[in-house]
Amino acid sequence: MDIEELQTFVEVADAGGLTRAAQRLGIAKSIVSRRLLRLEADLGVQLLARTTRGAALTEAGATFRDHAARVVAEIEAARETISAEGELRGLLRVAAPLSFGPTNLAPILAELGRRHPQLRIHASYSDRKVDLIGEGYDCAIRVGFLEDSSLVAKLVGPICGKWVASPEYIKLNGSPETPEEFVTHECVMQGTETWRVIVGDKIKTMNVQGRFKADNGTALVSAALAGLGIAGLPADLILDHLASGALVEVMPNFPPPELGIYVIRPPGQNPSRKIRVLTDMLIECYGHYRQTA
Repeated sequence: MDIEELQTFVEVADAGGLTRAAQRLGIAKSIVSRRLLRLEADLGVQLLARTTRGAALTEAGATFRDHAARVVAEIEAARETISAEGELRGLLRVAAPLSFGPTNLAPILAELGRRHPQLRIHASYSDRKVDLIGEGYDCAIRVGFLEDSSLVAKLVGPICGKWVASPEYIKLNGSPETPEEFVTHECVMQGTETWRVIVGDKIKTMNVQGRFKADNGTALVSAALAGLGIAGLPADLILDHLASGALVEVMPNFPPPELGIYVIRPPGQNPSRKIRVLTDMLIECYGHYRQTA
């Protein structure tokens, strides 16, 4: 048996099927199948019970999975130790937000790939919160306020946000002057009715309402431009619209709290060198990042 066979088995065990494991590894399903067959032949036991719905661990497979995962982790750690200043190798799977990732993060990932020709990078852009462990990601980059979880988070930089609305909306509905007036306005929201507002040296929570929700920042920009309500958005998404007058800032004396850019990874040992290098590049880019209109 070799390390690729062990790694492939762990991926199949965690993914629950050959197809999903092949997608995670970035290889053909036939290669996954051949590796598993060789591993089972070497061990002389059946590790997986194939079904029409995927692959389930046998009793022997469940026992062997933890041992195999530890071996794979130890070998990866050993490789990093002896090549601490050398090339990054292997596969780095990153999840990033669709509203922020393609424009802001994609160039950084591309530069990481340029610097390390032996590193394979698989990036997935979506505004949903992916299951890092269940879906096999090494890390995720998230923007906003973090919810409590068992995941490990590293702040790499700040982003300022603003409350904005279209001139047409303000002409018809007026502009709020205090946070309490939010409740009398239509608001476009990213799946939550709770907004945070800075009042003096405190953060106040406001319950707002509106008829338009979306899980994507670009979609919220479009709703605000169409006059559907007030939106709280990262400045990066709205700078051009503020400059053109298509959107105007409201309630500048009561801004939203500063957002954060975070690298999120599963709990466990120290982060791999691949994640550390990516984190350092993000800090270099965004560590002192401030956006203003």
